[in-house]
Amino acid sequence: MSGMLDGGTYLAAENGDDVEIVDLLGAGGQGEVYRVRTPDGERALKWYYPTCATPGQEAVVRELVTRDFADDRFLWPQAFVPEHRGSFGYLMGLRPDRYKGLPALFRRQLRTTPRALLTACLYTVEAYQALHSRGIAYRDISWGNIFFDPYTGDVLVCDNDNAVVEGDVSGISGTMEFMAPELVRGGPGACPGIQSDLHSLAVLLFMLLMNHHPLKGRRELGIHCLDDAAERRLYGRSPLFVFDPADDSNAPDPVEHATVLATWDAATDGLRELFRRSFTTGLHDPAARVRESEWRDALRSVLDAVVECASCGRQNMTEPGGCPPPRDCWGCGALLVLPPRLTVTTPPPRSEHHIRLRRAARVQAHHLLPEPARHDCSDAALVAELVEHPDRPGRFGLANRSRETWTGARSDGTVQKVEPGQTVPLRAGLDLDLGGGVRAVVRAQ
Repeated sequence: MSGMLDGGTYLAAENGDDVEIVDLLGAGGQGEVYRVRTPDGERALKWYYPTCATPGQEAVVRELVTRDFADDRFLWPQAFVPEHRGSFGYLMGLRPDRYKGLPALFRRQLRTTPRALLTACLYTVEAYQALHSRGIAYRDISWGNIFFDPYTGDVLVCDNDNAVVEGDVSGISGTMEFMAPELVRGGPGACPGIQSDLHSLAVLLFMLLMNHHPLKGRRELGIHCLDDAAERRLYGRSPLFVFDPADDSNAPDPVEHATVLATWDAATDGLRELFRRSFTTGLHDPAARVRESEWRDALRSVLDAVVECASCGRQNMTEPGGCPPPRDCWGCGALLVLPPRLTVTTPPPRSEHHIRLRRAARVQAHHLLPEPARHDCSDAALVAELVEHPDRPGRFGLANRSRETWTGARSDGTVQKVEPGQTVPLRAGLDLDLGGGVRAVVRAQ
């Protein structure tokens, strides 16, 4: 092990835990991360380089530890580990192996799906929304600080030692490619906070869904040396969205930027409009930036409307709601055949969720709530799912995976009860009471 701390070294955390260094996990711009043993099992220890172990950084970490932000989407600082050989650090949870870094995704070294990426975007938005709702600005939202499961879309936010209470002053402004233009320019009064986080979040979402940076078009191709001055022009002094409807001078090059042209075309109108707003008016007016609630609602709706192409099996985003316009599969070009949709209506404040009944479609607990505090697409929150009849291929039903008994009307008008574990045959017009005032209706497309 080659690092600042040797294996077998013992340290003492301020919460009373003895900490034994096991091995070096990695290194970044501020310090190194080690696997350590504690009385409560293995954890991770971030240990700062001496040049970064400033009184200001120590104050930030101590304040974050006292906040005790218990959210499983964050590897939050859990205990401060005081000075040893000119530096200090903090304990946090270990990142499970299933979470992968975004650079591997952008290099196309990970296999994932549009549904998993949309889920990751939704979870990312809600994670930062939870932080902002507590008055904390992250200040360095970027591809280096978030990890995701390419199969489920679960996310994990790391390097949380740069987060501060909104309005506090510190030396961290962010990663240049993700920084809000006013921070890149460094104008009077410009400081990182929740408004600049919203710009960074929009950049991150664009990169997750489009596999490209929103400000890198033809202008970047004309830069011979992408040095600090060139980056400040590109991201700060003269930023221009690659799909700006009023100025196409930074549009994607058809050869060099074929990927973003294809992914943009495959996105829905609602998502494209939010990105346009983020990177046109939002570039110059922080107050006009897209809020987390808008991203959440749009991503949730599109996630529910993802369907598989009958010809090639690839997942496609379709327009949410009733009767979307026809569109071709992004993979093979075949016309998409849309399955029926399940409209779930919640009790007041009334809201509707439109779920395309693709193979293995699912109804989750968040579909039963008007304004869910957090979305959960895991098996633990499963309420219903579309299943195929074991003996009659092509015949489908809606299986009750909840603890509630559903009621509905048969085609002859009699009342039907669907107990937990039972399945009701799928048909157009099927009307179910899922309990708690929630109604689900199957509508033919």
